[in-house]
Amino acid sequence: MMVRGRADADRDSERRPSLVDDAYAAMKQAIRDSSFAPGYQASEQEIALRLGMSRTPVHEAAIRLQEDGLVRVLPRRGILICALAPDDMREIYDVIVAIEGRAAELIAARPEHQRRAVADDLAVQTDAMDAAWTEQDLRSWGEADEHFHRALVEGAANGRMIRIIQTITDQSHRARMFTLKLRRELGASVEEHRRIIDCIRVGDAAGAMESARTHRLRARDTLLPLLDSFGVKHL
Repeated sequence: MMVRGRADADRDSERRPSLVDDAYAAMKQAIRDSSFAPGYQASEQEIALRLGMSRTPVHEAAIRLQEDGLVRVLPRRGILICALAPDDMREIYDVIVAIEGRAAELIAARPEHQRRAVADDLAVQTDAMDAAWTEQDLRSWGEADEHFHRALVEGAANGRMIRIIQTITDQSHRARMFTLKLRRELGASVEEHRRIIDCIRVGDAAGAMESARTHRLRARDTLLPLLDSFGVKHL
């Protein structure tokens, strides 16, 4: 009996991380696509029912999401989906500009075969953006753009930078998708991406850093006034 009980406990411990990971992924996606809209507040049980999960993994996933800045766990009041203000977006872009500029610089300083591999990956995503822009497929454009920027930071092979950028990308995703249909300069992003890629291919570390920084600064200076012009206070 004791052996069987221990085996059951072992199986439970093996399953539990997977259930929590599933709940974490499901809740994060619901936040990113606004199924759980900013300001939405519900009990853990209600969220679990909406996701078709049990309460315990939702509780543990909520703690992780709180560390990511996506929710607040309110004692005896449930879970609150955090909203972003324009000032939050300004701070987020300050971090993005710094990290992506440094990432591009690091990649361009790597040995030729390594930087060319990253550049090839970035080029695939940029070509996908170009095709999506031609077809006016904004969702596909946004997905390819996000993949480009993720690949840029991952290409620097700095684990801390990757973790930081993933957190703030999740936080800023709603704002980017909200403004996607309002922005008129999306075609410029393709050319800016190609300048970053060109600098990486030839090993121009300073040029890669400056191109990446300039690209994100222009995006910031486009997005923030859009939010202001529409009177958006929270996202």
